[in-house]
Amino acid sequence: MRLTSVAPNRNTTLGLVLLLAFVLGSLGFVFAQNPPAQQTPPQQQAPPGVVFGGDAGLILNYIKTDKAADFEAVIARLKEALQKSQAPERKQQAAGWKVFKSPEPAGEGQVLYVFVVDPVVKGADYSVSKILYEVFPTEAQDLYKKYADSYSKGQLRINLNLVSALGQ
Repeated sequence: MRLTSVAPNRNTTLGLVLLLAFVLGSLGFVFAQNPPAQQTPPQQQAPPGVVFGGDAGLILNYIKTDKAADFEAVIARLKEALQKSQAPERKQQAAGWKVFKSPEPAGEGQVLYVFVVDPVVKGADYSVSKILYEVFPTEAQDLYKKYADSYSKGQLRINLNLVSALGQ
């Protein structure tokens, strides 16, 4: 039997994504205490950004419950930045980038937000701070501070390669 690679069905993978996030959180998966270094503002010495190497990607974001509104406000500005950007790859990124919020608590005082990127724009940088600085340079520092301060356990980035699209 030969398996072939086909385009994933975005609707059928959401349940698996949320299950994975819940299981990792339930097992007490250890995360960095702050957003990863690649999320530092570009005016500092920033290492390479958030670039996915697979066909799709996930980022699990553990956010303080009392900072969820701040996180969502920054995500709203991120959406606006992707739409206003003059860079064509930013429009492609926006088309495949969704943000989900788990309705179940992600642990004491935490909310789980999942970035689902499918398909990935190969070689594109998904650093929230970099995108905000490109479009909103005067307010990006404040937006980034609000974003960084919202994290409880940090984030976990997962690269995914399609093995089989079971519904196709």
